Amino acid sequence: MNHLSSNAHRSGFACFVGRPNAGKSTLTNALVGEKVAITSSRPQTTRHTIRGIVHRPDAQLVLVDTPGLHRPRTLLGERLNDLVRQTLLEVDVIGLCLPADEKIGPGDRFIANELSELRRSKARTPVIAIVTKSDRVDRARLTQHLMAVDKLLEADDIIPVSAVDDYQVKELTEILIRHLPEGPRLYPDGELTDEPEHVMIAELVREAALEGVRDELPHSLAVVVEEIMPREGRSENDPLLDVRVFLYVERDSQKAIVIGRGGTRLRDVGIQARKSIEALLGSRIHLDLRVKVAKDWQRDPKQMQRLGF
Repeated sequence: MNHLSSNAHRSGFACFVGRPNAGKSTLTNALVGEKVAITSSRPQTTRHTIRGIVHRPDAQLVLVDTPGLHRPRTLLGERLNDLVRQTLLEVDVIGLCLPADEKIGPGDRFIANELSELRRSKARTPVIAIVTKSDRVDRARLTQHLMAVDKLLEADDIIPVSAVDDYQVKELTEILIRHLPEGPRLYPDGELTDEPEHVMIAELVREAALEGVRDELPHSLAVVVEEIMPREGRSENDPLLDVRVFLYVERDSQKAIVIGRGGTRLRDVGIQARKSIEALLGSRIHLDLRVKVAKDWQRDPKQMQRLGF
């Protein structure tokens, strides 16, 4: 493998794309070594471009995690696709994630075509084909999948990885860094993400709210952090932050799903999210969750803007 010379420091941006639920966020977390992008078993859970930063003496790799590129059915879907395309124009290397345990489908071909067009229209951005979830298939199936991926697009490298058992994660880091330009550090040491805290908090609440609910909800759930305020009258030794968060859905039936019978589901969401938020902020918090209906917000430009899209 082509290691960097000791005096050449490289820095730049890498972006993972792939259809929803292709393992992009899990891979981002594995490379950074901390939980920065939300992961969920539900497709379409990442709404923001969250950067994870890999620090090394010889390089700094900034990972940009995007929503899944897909054929849009709503205004929100179109906006998410535009966000991905804009990101692709700004990065130094692109990783296309293709899960090993699923056959290449129309969604994968749609993205591969987008990448081919992008490379024709712009200075040639390197594309790495990353076969994710390699731990889920045997060697024969993996070999077949790698051959299919090779036919799908002209990639600069193809690598199978598994974020779950750390298979070839370091090798992938090495390949991504090899495609970065020489340059200085872009972020201070120790920084893992440049997302504002309220965005990270909204993502953590969203992740907790999506666990184990019906397929209809992911597209319809928006989370907005209304305020983060220190509780008055607390001593410096025992601070408490009041965090108020609104969860917006499109219909009353969805509101009932999020809240659960007698409020039990929302209480569970609060318990799970609070632990993650306290770890993020390094402080005890009181988390106030409210669920509101914003009728058909995904198709209404004004409502989408108000909800941060």
